[in-house]
Amino acid sequence: MTIRHDGITAEWLGYATLRLEGEDTVVYLDPGRYGVLTGEWEPDTPGVGHPETRDYAPKDGDVVCVTHVHHYEPDGIRRVAKDDATIVAFEGINVRDSGRDLERLSDLDYDVREVSMEDELVVDDVPIWTVPAYNDPDGPNVDESGDPIHPKGIGCGFLVSIDGVRVFWPGDSDVLPGHSELDVSLFVPSISQSYTMDRYDAAELAEAMDPDLVLPMHYNTFDSLEADDEAFAADVAGRRVPVVLDRD
Repeated sequence: MTIRHDGITAEWLGYATLRLEGEDTVVYLDPGRYGVLTGEWEPDTPGVGHPETRDYAPKDGDVVCVTHVHHYEPDGIRRVAKDDATIVAFEGINVRDSGRDLERLSDLDYDVREVSMEDELVVDDVPIWTVPAYNDPDGPNVDESGDPIHPKGIGCGFLVSIDGVRVFWPGDSDVLPGHSELDVSLFVPSISQSYTMDRYDAAELAEAMDPDLVLPMHYNTFDSLEADDEAFAADVAGRRVPVVLDRD
């Protein structure tokens, strides 16, 4: 399903993959992990609310943004990026930390722009801002030794402006200071029960941020990302913030 909002379209393609299209520009965020673009993904629990997997390779993306190493998938990038696309990727992506056999960013056959946690740039007439993305050491998203699953410095979130519509994907992050101060039209949070802000924190942030529309993603791809999206939508709507679900 494609969501239309203020002249742009947004489509959650599974896991953390989001496609945004304006009048002349297509932007992707975090394309391709876990086989959601190859037709190979299958849910741990049948019947969960999540886009169906498909063999998807339009190669229509002008800009592809990658938040951190967990969402870095070279095959996914190649499936969505034009030959002359620009890849905007967090500078701290180290493929040796991934546990996967991955090409380095510098080996990709694209123009790659590396960004820090707090950066500002314009790519193909698309203004892009980055914001920190990490788990609070005193919060719930820590490992068995008490270390954050996503420590500060592992990645960033992206605020992109397409045809003047500002879209915010916080990446794999808890709610952080400054999030609520962002000027956002379309807020696309994770609502999973683990690793990131959950549906309760995301709903509170949506109320504080007061965007024009909320579209959740990054949930129900597998069991540890389980979330009740209908309960989230009811919570957000009860706070008088428009919300929509993009799933089967």
